[in-house]
Order: sequence, then C-alpha cells, then structure tokens
Amino acid sequence: MKLAKDINIKNKRATFDYAIGDTFTAGIVLTGTEIKSVRMGKASLVDTFCYVEKGEVWVKNMYIAEYFYGTYNNHNARRDRKLLLNRKEIAKLEKSGKETGFTIIPLRMFINERGLAKLVIGIGRGKKEYDKRQSIKEREDKRSMARMFEKG
Repeated sequence: MKLAKDINIKNKRATFDYAIGDTFTAGIVLTGTEIKSVRMGKASLVDTFCYVEKGEVWVKNMYIAEYFYGTYNNHNARRDRKLLLNRKEIAKLEKSGKETGFTIIPLRMFINERGLAKLVIGIGRGKKEYDKRQSIKEREDKRSMARMFEKG
C-alpha cells in the first residue's frame, strides 16, 4: 500500500485548457471511506470544477472510488464535497467566479504532513485555440532541449 505522503493527484487538463491566476489551498470534508480511497490513490480530478453557494465553496464531479473494504456505509463516488477556506478567500473566489470567462478549477490533491487531504484550486480563464497551440509548442521545445542535453 502507498504511503500517505506519496499521494499527489493532478488535473493535467487544467493548465492546458485554462490560464491559471490565483491559487488557494483548501481542506476537503471527506467521510471515512473516502479518505481511505484517497490515501490509496484512487481519485481523479478530471472534469471537476468548484462553485460558491451561500458562502461555502463546493467541488463538483470529483471522483473518489468506492473503498474496496467498505460495507453499506460506503460513499457515492461523485458526490459534491465541501471545501474549507477562510472568509477572505471565499469572498475572493465568489467575486472572481461571477465574472464572465473565469472559473474555479481544482489543480492538485495531496495529503499533507499531518495526514489531511488538501486540494489546490485556482482561478482560471479559458484559453483560446491559439493559446493551446502555444502551450503545445513550448512543451515540445522543452522535450527536445532535454533530449539534446541527455545526448551531449
């Protein structure tokens, strides 16, 4: 079984589809079987987003696999989960989330040194097609440079 400190689940599409501005680290409210599945690395941030409702931040569509040893107490795999942030951060997220073109995206989920699950969220603006082509070109240039340094 993996150690808790090795857990680092990333949303690889987020930086490709969005230009990320501010980032925040938030705690997640999880049940017992959910945190066990996360510690085993059985989670995904694909197609997830966050929204602010009544002064609370929620993450929607985050996948956490059902715990294998769970009984009838097992959790729903794609339920909405509450994020824990302070009031200033929530106000900033709410303000930017209402602006057109901006959205709140989960970037990375990890287990901190105290054993708690944390989610890094960012305020993103959707990229245009030409921005995505630029990202692909930069990535390919980095790969070719790395290959050249390995050979030389």
